[in-house]
Formats: sequence, structure tokens, C-alpha cells
Amino acid sequence: MSSSIQMKEGMGEATINEQPQGMIIKVVGAVAVAHLLNDLIQAVLPAIYPMLKTNFSLSFAQVGLISLVYQITASLLQPWIGLYTDKHPKPYLLPLGMVVTFSGILLLAFSPNFIVLLMASALIGVGSSTFHPEASRVARMASGGRFGTAQSTFQVGGNTGTAIGPLLAALIIVPFGQHAVAWLIVFALLAIWVLFGVSRWSISHSKKQLAAKAHQVQSKLHGRQLVIALSTICVLMFAKFTYIASISNYFTFYLMHKFQLSLQNAQLHLFAFLAAVALGTFAGGPIGDRIGRKAVIWVSFVGMAPFALMMPHANLFWTTILSIITGLVMSSAFAAMVVYAQEAVPGRVGMIAGLMFGLMFGVSGIAAAGLGYLADVKGIEWVFGMCSLLPLLGLATFFLPKTQAN
Repeated sequence: MSSSIQMKEGMGEATINEQPQGMIIKVVGAVAVAHLLNDLIQAVLPAIYPMLKTNFSLSFAQVGLISLVYQITASLLQPWIGLYTDKHPKPYLLPLGMVVTFSGILLLAFSPNFIVLLMASALIGVGSSTFHPEASRVARMASGGRFGTAQSTFQVGGNTGTAIGPLLAALIIVPFGQHAVAWLIVFALLAIWVLFGVSRWSISHSKKQLAAKAHQVQSKLHGRQLVIALSTICVLMFAKFTYIASISNYFTFYLMHKFQLSLQNAQLHLFAFLAAVALGTFAGGPIGDRIGRKAVIWVSFVGMAPFALMMPHANLFWTTILSIITGLVMSSAFAAMVVYAQEAVPGRVGMIAGLMFGLMFGVSGIAAAGLGYLADVKGIEWVFGMCSLLPLLGLATFFLPKTQAN
């Protein structure tokens, strides 16, 4: 059997066909594209921190507070939205969340002061929190049993958007000023259109049939094993996203301070790191489907630790090379961690997705604020030296219990 949902806007039309025997590539691709657009918009915010810092005479701590407000609003709602939609799916949260992001873009473009900047970052965060749990669920629904591949494809869309964001900021926003942020509404409108089509596809499917397919290879953990598994995943998430927060939020400042680069040149180096993160994320899912989630997590942390330790002591050329290697290797873990947790707690796909993405944003926000404070007190180079030790926490992978699928 097959089903199709048409996404129509004016004269344009895109059709999504289900192929029950395998991954529904057009559906997974659609949520990946939506993720790209969503995270592209969000990535512009940290990319223009130096411009906002100058325009509003902000301290590093205030820059960190902007990031904290965004990341906290993007994280706290996600597990609860996921938990609720596990029992009561709300597909139209996808386009509605993007409408909230749309309003945040307009507020950011015309913010007159620091308080309004905080309000804009909060709205963008709320839009993100409504997007990720339901979109991750759709990716799993369309996976055809290739959960890691579907999750990594979905995630690489987001990482690609995150990589493009700073480049877009360097080319369009920094040269023309804060009001140029309003151009992002074009991407928001495109995302709303795509997400309406995804929502219609999701509604058209039988919930029972999809639930049966999604549970085929899951192996639930119980009691102490489940506590150990989820606690270890939290430690790994802390290490991964604190490290990535140090790069994504402060790499431009670090390069400008240590190597006297211009803002636009520094953002190109940041783009190289974020592009490597996107590529590594895409590779991690299919590899995890073949060799197991735990093996991928081991390699992603332990394998990149030497490169992270060398980076604070390198010249500009090797700093860029090492940042690309660390982004490529470390990012391969995220899809594996998400799918591992979903397999450990079957039947709670949305809640786990919300928890994982929420934890990602929460850790990133708290880390951004904390690292901003430390940069004010100790200096930006000291912060990067300290963060180079974080991948060593990947040794906690030893404590992850095995499930049937990994």
C-alpha cells in the first residue's frame, strides 16, 4: 500500500509518497530541510553576538545571558511537549512553532535595547522547543527501521543550517546592520510551507501501524540499568554540548583576540567548524545502524580528545584544521545517543527526543552564560584551554549498558 500527501502553495506542489518496505526518503528529507531552515535562523543569533555587543555596549556576561534565555526557553518546554504528544500527537505544532520563530525574527531585527533582545531570543527559543520533538518523531516514523540513518539525516539538516547561519550573517547581516535580520523571514515562510506538508503526511498515517513498525528492534532497559544508561547519556551530552557551545558562541572572539582576525574572517573559520559538525552528524547515524550506537559514541569522544587538547596551543592554520577534525568526529555521537535513549525507553519517542534536544539546548545555554562569565574574568584563551579537557568525559561511555540494537 502507499499513501501520498501533497504540499501546495500557489502554483507549487511537492508530493510525499510512502514506501512501507523501507525509509520514506521524501518525508525524512522534508523534515531535514525544515530542520535546516529552523536552525539556520537560530544560528544567526550567536553569529551576530559581536555586532550586538558593539551596538548595545554589552559585556561578555550579557552576551552569555542572551544565549542563556534563548537556550533555556528552547530546552525547558521540549520534554513536556514530547511527553504530551506521545499520547496526543499534534502535528500542526510544527508550522505553529515556526510562526512563533517568525515573530522573534521581527523583534530581533528591530530591538531597541537589551531587554527587547532578551524577549526576541526567548521567542526564537519557544519556536525551537515546539519544533524538535514532533519533527524527530516524524523522522523516526518514516525511517523504515533505519532509525540511526533517519535521525542523523534529520539532524544533519539542522547542523547544515547551523553552519550556514554564520556565513549568512557575515555576508548579509554584518555589512548591512541589525535591521538586515528581517531577511530571515523568507526562510521562516518557506519552513512554514514545508511543515504544513509534513503535518498533513503525519495526520494521514495510521498511528497503530507506525507504532508497531517503530518498536521492531527496541530493547527496553529496566531499573538500575536504565538509570545508569540515562545518567551516562546526560554526562556525555554535558561534555559534548559544553564543548560545542565554547566554539559556536566564542570561537569568533577567540580568533579575533588571539590572531587579530576581522569579524567576517573569523566567521568563515566558524563556518568551517560548523560544516564539519554537519558532515560528522550525517556519518554517525548510518555507522551506528551497522556497528552499534555504543561503538560510535566511544569513537566520537575518545577519538577527538587528542585533537581538542592540541587546539589551544596551535597557530591559526592548525587551529582551523583541528577545529574541523574535532567537529567532524565529536558530532557523530548525537544521533547515536538519541537513538540509544529511544531504544532504552520504547514508546516514549517524543519525550526522549524532547529531553535530548532540550538537554542539548539547556546545557548549551548554561555553558554559554558560564563561559561568558569566565571569559570576562579569566580571558577567552583560558576558557578554550579549559574546554579542551571536556572530551575526556567520554570515558563514561564504558558504563553504558548494551541494548539489543547496540
